[in-house]
Amino acid sequence: MRLPLHARADANHRRAKIAVIPVARSAVPRDTVALARFLLGKIVVRRLSAGTVLGRIVETEAYLEADPACHAFRGMTARNRSLFLEVGHAYVYLCYGTSYLLNVSSEAAGTGAGVLLRALEPLSGIEHMRRAREGAGVRDLARGPGRLTAALQVDRRHDGIDLFRRGALWIGSDGTSVDAIGQSVRIGLTKAADARLRYFVVGSDYVSGARRLNA
Repeated sequence: MRLPLHARADANHRRAKIAVIPVARSAVPRDTVALARFLLGKIVVRRLSAGTVLGRIVETEAYLEADPACHAFRGMTARNRSLFLEVGHAYVYLCYGTSYLLNVSSEAAGTGAGVLLRALEPLSGIEHMRRAREGAGVRDLARGPGRLTAALQVDRRHDGIDLFRRGALWIGSDGTSVDAIGQSVRIGLTKAADARLRYFVVGSDYVSGARRLNA
């Protein structure tokens, strides 16, 4: 009996064996745009009590120190202080009271800037992601920053953690490189809305946004 397409995709992902090692901080660029591009193809690892979830980063957005859309634009506060940590720390905030968003601090300590993780390609732990996302299809599990954190069960408890060190939530690599990186304006902003600071893996079925932005 042949499985439906979505069921076959789930089965293929569950069978995948992926060796992931933490990203070495010494190899990471200390520049926000460069980091937004560098993170494409890397893997987010989320350890849950029920198992481990893996997802490949396919879409990011850069938020610069002098960027009016960046939460650090007016300086450090109790809410945004994780953006001022050394490159590679999580900044998690609640957006419009509904969705948590996961960012990676992107510059030297004391400089407020970050990279928003916008979308993942689910690789492993699909059953845990689908349970958290109430049975969503594989393509839509982490396609968009709010869906991403919901699928990974990430919230403010993870704010400030070191993402380049193994733990409950971390970023690693399986050696995959990205051949083609696309660029567009960021999504859903009113400030600096025309800044072309969104980056994505060209051809990925898992990126968010309108089709015209992903060509």
